[in-house]
Formats: sequence, structure tokens, C-alpha cells
Amino acid sequence: MPHNILTVTMNPAVDVFTTTAQVRPTHKLRCAPAQTHPGGGGINVARVLHRLGADVLALCATGGVTGQALCAMLAQEQVAHHALAVAGPTRESFTVHETSTGQDWRFVLPGPPLASAEWQAALDWVAAQRAAPRWLVASGSLPPGVPDDFYARLARLARACGAHMVLDSSGPALAAALAEGVYLVKPSLRELRELTGQPLADERQWLAAARGLIAAGQAKVVALSLGEQGALLVSATEALRAPALAVPVASTIGAGDSFLAGLVWALDRHGDLAQALRWGMAAGAAALLGEGTALSQPHDVQRLFAQASVNPL
Repeated sequence: MPHNILTVTMNPAVDVFTTTAQVRPTHKLRCAPAQTHPGGGGINVARVLHRLGADVLALCATGGVTGQALCAMLAQEQVAHHALAVAGPTRESFTVHETSTGQDWRFVLPGPPLASAEWQAALDWVAAQRAAPRWLVASGSLPPGVPDDFYARLARLARACGAHMVLDSSGPALAAALAEGVYLVKPSLRELRELTGQPLADERQWLAAARGLIAAGQAKVVALSLGEQGALLVSATEALRAPALAVPVASTIGAGDSFLAGLVWALDRHGDLAQALRWGMAAGAAALLGEGTALSQPHDVQRLFAQASVNPL
């Protein structure tokens, strides 16, 4: 049975989170009991979408004992998923929250190298689906062995089947996919600076850069995440700014993925950009309330939506 939303995660991870008083070299750091969650960009987006009631399927490349553990955790959360078997073991990502400063120390492994037949299997699986999803969300890094134009190839498949391609990536993979053209792209300010080579020092320059991507046919909608400064959502006809919501921060991990999930969920429901930005801001802020990659909880998203505001630019 087809799903409205398909997320693609080529480099998933088992996310391990713990806390310690202070991160220091040489010393043994006594940590709290670890929390583990299924992770990787598209996996996180799918988890939040599922909690919000969306019809979503997570496609992911998994291998080894860690891959089995990741799939078991997805099943425990009742997130529909399709795992493509690869030879190498799924990576782990390790985060330590320093309680004395509130900072997160994130250690991200590269993931297993994929053979050409392994990454091609993902493209073949998407192309073979009888009914296309309305939304195809490609999120996260690419593991070694996967070509920089992988997301560009996925964008061509999305266009051929009429799906809205949503992209959250960085570096050469982001640039290649934008050259092909996507429906929505969600860069951070740092990623947009790297992409354009411009300083992007103020709101006027942020807006001009987003409109430049749209004018060039690289994206129809740009969702620019600005961290503590909120976010911009720009299309050919609208430009919106949302301030960040003031919430106590337990961890910053997964806030961007949660923001994207809230955005896609709302766009799938009614298509209104202003409402979608409010839902995205609420979901992103809700993720800050939980430790590690616990991500957004629906009751927090609903509560924070009432506090979210959007202003036209």
C-alpha cells in the first residue's frame, strides 16, 4: 500500500546519548546511563511524522548487529520502514551532554562504505514503486562510496513520478541535488553560506540568497533555519520570518529534523506556508525539551504551536 511520505536515509545511525559533569581530556569521564534511539536525518524525520499522525515510510540502508538494533527500535516505535541490507555495520553516533555548561559534544562516525550495487538498490527500490508518494524526503549525510549526485538522481526520480522532493543535506551532495532541482530545501545558515560563497550577514542577504535559489530553478521553497534567530520560509510569492520559541533546552540534537517533519506534515495537510512554518517552529522547539534524540512529542508540538508566530517580510 503506498504511503503519502517516503523518507530516505542512506547513512542511519544508532544514536547513543549520555551526560557527564565536564568533558576533559585524559581523565575518565563518569557518565549517566546511556539512552539509545534510531537516528539519521530521514529516520528522525519519519519518527516525528509518525508521531504527528502522518502516513510515512522510512527507507534506510542497514547492516550488522547495529542495523538490526536500529530496525528493532523503529519497530518498537511503530514506524513503518523498509531496510535495504548492506554488508557493513550501521554506524553509531555518540553524544555527551556536559551538564556544567549545557553544551552537547557530538561524535559522528562516517558510516560503512557502500558498494555501487548497494546504493543503486535504493534508487531501484524507489523507481519500482507502483504508486509514488506525495513527498520524498532525502535527509542526512551520504556514507563513503555513495556518489555526490545520489540525491540529484533521487530528485530526477521524484520529478518523473510527480513527488515533491524535500532535501536536507550539505556540501557537494546538496549542490548537486539543487542543480537538478527540488521542491523544498532546508539549509542551515552555515550550509547556505557554503553553498553561495557569500557572507550572508543579515536578513536582507538571507532573503536574497533564498530568492536566488528559487529564481535559478533550484528549489520552489527554501526553509532557512537560523537556530536561535528562528527561521525563514521563502517561495516565489511569499517570504516569511518566524522568531525562535523560548523553551528550556535539554538537548539541541534533532531539532532541525523535527522542524522539517513539522513543516512537511503541515504542507501535506493544507499547503499553507504560514501555517506550515508555525508547525515547523513548534516541532523544532519541542525537540529541545527532550534529552538526546528523543525528538518532538505531539503534545508539546500542539502546545507550542499556539505560541509560534510568523511575520511577512
